Amino acid sequence: MDPQRSSPPSHGGNNTIRAAIMAVVVAVFAGDLLLWVVMPTNTFRLHWLLHLRAKTTSTYFGTTQGATYLVFTFPILFVAILGCVYLHLGKKSRDNHNRGWEVKLDTAALRLGLVGNIGLSFLFFPVTRGSSVLQLFGLTSEASVKYHIWLGHIVMTLFTAHGLCYIIFWATTHELSEMLKWEKTGISNVAGEISLLAGLFLWATTFPRIRRKMFELFFYTHHLYILFVFFFVLHVGISYTCIMLPGFFLFMIDRYLRFLQSRRHVRLLSARVLPCQTVELNFSKTKGLSYTPTSMMFMNIPTFSKLQWHPFTISSSSNLESDKLSVIIKGEGSWTNKLYQLLSSPSSVDRLDVSIEGPYGPTSTDFLRHDLLVMVSGGSGVTPFISIIRDLIYTNDTLKRKTPQILLISAFKNSTDLTMLDLILPISGAPSDLSKLGLQIEAYVTREKQPTSQEKKNIRTVWFKPNPCDAPLSPILGQNSWLWLGAIIASSFIIYLVFIGIVTRYYIYPIDHNTNSIYSSSSRGVLHMLFLCVGIVVAATVAFLWNKSTNAKENTQIQNMEGATPQASPNSWFYNADRELESLPQQSLSQSINVHYGERPHLKRYLFERKESSVGVLVCGPKKLRHEVAKICSSGLAPNLHFESISFSW
Repeated sequence: MDPQRSSPPSHGGNNTIRAAIMAVVVAVFAGDLLLWVVMPTNTFRLHWLLHLRAKTTSTYFGTTQGATYLVFTFPILFVAILGCVYLHLGKKSRDNHNRGWEVKLDTAALRLGLVGNIGLSFLFFPVTRGSSVLQLFGLTSEASVKYHIWLGHIVMTLFTAHGLCYIIFWATTHELSEMLKWEKTGISNVAGEISLLAGLFLWATTFPRIRRKMFELFFYTHHLYILFVFFFVLHVGISYTCIMLPGFFLFMIDRYLRFLQSRRHVRLLSARVLPCQTVELNFSKTKGLSYTPTSMMFMNIPTFSKLQWHPFTISSSSNLESDKLSVIIKGEGSWTNKLYQLLSSPSSVDRLDVSIEGPYGPTSTDFLRHDLLVMVSGGSGVTPFISIIRDLIYTNDTLKRKTPQILLISAFKNSTDLTMLDLILPISGAPSDLSKLGLQIEAYVTREKQPTSQEKKNIRTVWFKPNPCDAPLSPILGQNSWLWLGAIIASSFIIYLVFIGIVTRYYIYPIDHNTNSIYSSSSRGVLHMLFLCVGIVVAATVAFLWNKSTNAKENTQIQNMEGATPQASPNSWFYNADRELESLPQQSLSQSINVHYGERPHLKRYLFERKESSVGVLVCGPKKLRHEVAKICSSGLAPNLHFESISFSW
């Protein structure tokens, strides 16, 4: 019989007996107390006691001794004996209870691990930047990072509780030596502990206060995910790992493709330097590289750090600027301030090595469905709106299609930040007349009561010398990138299956004959991870090299067409951009701007007074601003408002 099934009835029987004993004890003890209470009375002495002595007269105890034993001695001794039996049964119940608690603790620890693995199975999907799964459901990686953060906290909470429960279980059962066991087959406790420690170090740096103030620490410790996953596989075995394998497999393909793309430096054409600690970088790109407004990319500058990658929103339009890609970077941290100081100094460098991963963004946008677009931004949050405006310029001026009216409401801290609005128009490619676009800009300077009397500082442009080693930014998998990605996913997994099948059939099977009780589980897990990586490297490298050779011809044509770079003097690559700012497009843009000093925008008035049938409300900026606009749109007072938040702060 199963001992676990037989123990509950025994435990219940003990409790019943103990309850009966306690009832008898209470009754006897209460009766004994009653005799003590009535003993001084005449009723007891003249009636009860005489009657008891008559019944208990014996040649062994005499006339009176037997009655005394019966009334005052036997009840207490009887209670004492029943107490012994009661306590004995109670000890058995406690032992059963302790064993039951230990079983429950063991079960809880196991289930915490099982639930944690469910979260782990979805953890890597949101950070797979080029994921077809996310795009299939209309999601982007930058918008899904919050889910990765939530899942990460949940997974680490469950796995930490899983580990602590087992440590407590081993401690209560005097089996702490289990922590040092690395079983040849089955679960490896040491591997699980190493995986958990790596996860805890990683987790500790992910909280917002640490992540924002010590970004480098967060960035470097996040690479501990490699140790976390590696020892997780050794801990639970490859069979159980297959539950979370799909998400991690797709992430590894994406990560290797990003690695291949970042190996070559991108051709940096120019930089526009603004007086508000902001620069716009303009890169060369192939015409085959297309992206949608609000897309983003990750940038690395080896001069500052070979390992750090920082995300930036793309401000250009692949339609309006078919051969250029632009990003706007505001100096708000050590890395971005280094870049601004480097480019704004009189002795600026004549070239800069830059590597890029991306761009990444939504597959499509549908801003044309609205009659009016209201864009609300705070500070550098205006950047994604610049890409939308540039794309609408192309749609209106080149395609001759009707575009929605545009109301841009921007809040800045200082008047120098207003120069960011000058970046709405690219260096080239803008129409001479912007009146057809219906653009209205309401700019608010919140920390100044009136315009400063300082002389206006112009935007300066620095041009970089071409380098034959640099290449225009191009799609890593060419024009048919999704088909290539599908081929990589299929072929890499097939390569993995073929290799592991051969090794299993001709090496592992002769040893354990599929019993999984002889061949080391750790060795099996290492082999599976090795061949999985081999499949990814082979398939992705072949696809990359194939498309690289195809892009090489277009890259050569672009480099031949670029020609000489403008310059003011042989020793200076800066030139004053007064003529650029005084051009007709800039004059038209200036006429569309209303500047308000010392106040904040009255968002309710701007939104509720719009009577268009469909008003798209886009907001990008601090969390407080996004929540305020969302609250207004969701109030139900204006059913024509359609809210969309654009957030890149995680």
